[in-house]
Amino acid sequence: MKIYQFAIITFASLLLVACGGDKKEKDKEQNTKVEVTQWRLAETWPTNFPIFGDAAKQMAQNVKEMSNGRLVITIDSKNKHKAALGILDFVKAGQYQMGHSASYYWKGKDINTLFFTTMPLGMITAEQYAWYYYGGGQELAAKVYDKHGVMSFPGGNTGNQMGGWFKKEINSVDDLKGLKMRIPGFAGDVLAKLGAKPTNIPAGELYTALERNTIDALEWVGPSLDLRMGFHKIAPYYYTGWHEPATELQFMVNKKAFEKLPADLQAILKIAIKEAAFQVTAQSYHESAVNWETMKTEFPNIQVKSFPESVMTELKKANSELLAELEAKGGLTAEIIQSQREYMKKARTWTEISDKAYLNNL
Repeated sequence: MKIYQFAIITFASLLLVACGGDKKEKDKEQNTKVEVTQWRLAETWPTNFPIFGDAAKQMAQNVKEMSNGRLVITIDSKNKHKAALGILDFVKAGQYQMGHSASYYWKGKDINTLFFTTMPLGMITAEQYAWYYYGGGQELAAKVYDKHGVMSFPGGNTGNQMGGWFKKEINSVDDLKGLKMRIPGFAGDVLAKLGAKPTNIPAGELYTALERNTIDALEWVGPSLDLRMGFHKIAPYYYTGWHEPATELQFMVNKKAFEKLPADLQAILKIAIKEAAFQVTAQSYHESAVNWETMKTEFPNIQVKSFPESVMTELKKANSELLAELEAKGGLTAEIIQSQREYMKKARTWTEISDKAYLNNL
């Protein structure tokens, strides 16, 4: 009987120990449960917009995988938030923790934001990236965006963009007078000096605006995206570029939201942003090369033109006047202009003796 009682007591003790062990394991699991941070990103582009729209998707996917699901970013296209050109406001207010757009869309809010997309007759892609990462551009961008409570990162470069689609041929500066053209950034200001009427219209509204004669011409990107938009059906003259030699898109992050992230998630986010930007840059070049070949064979009626020398002379003159006016404002505006000018001078010397000389020798 005593042996039987002892066995029961022993079994009960072991059961209690086991239960206690299970409880400790459960408590440990609860204590180590992954904390998931949910973010939202607003983009300028319509739903499923090629190349540009791929950037945020790729970035969000990489962040989720690298963080083991600890940081999840949901993307809202302009179809949902209805404000294609309101991304800076969204991120600044904290309504969205992130945005993907282009810096020169914020002209009406801060003139200095325009310098970080591209400049008319300015640096090409390699030169601009070198300036941004190693020539002081990144620090200047921080000065501009800090006062908005936003962090700005390169979001993918389209490379040199085409000069636009025109319904009528441009033979002289007189043909620019009164021309209603969709063209954002400082390039619009340059054209305005020559009598044109620049405006900015979101991507999803461009075809309709051109078709209904709301505008007479437009620039968008290049063969990578333009053929998909169908502009060639309305405007047969396709001009080479001068206005956007290195168009950089932009990822924005709400600074307070970023600072709340642990250090490893901050690093993961930065890496994912940079990788997505690289993919946009490579894909844009690839798609332009492929679609340029398609354009020549399938759409022979498209007339590829370059602006006459007389027009280019006036564009260069107007651009120099604009930069002088902006530099005269002093402060951060002048600091950015001087930084870009000085860096471009040294970078262009190398570009001419390397890339340009190589191409000329072929």
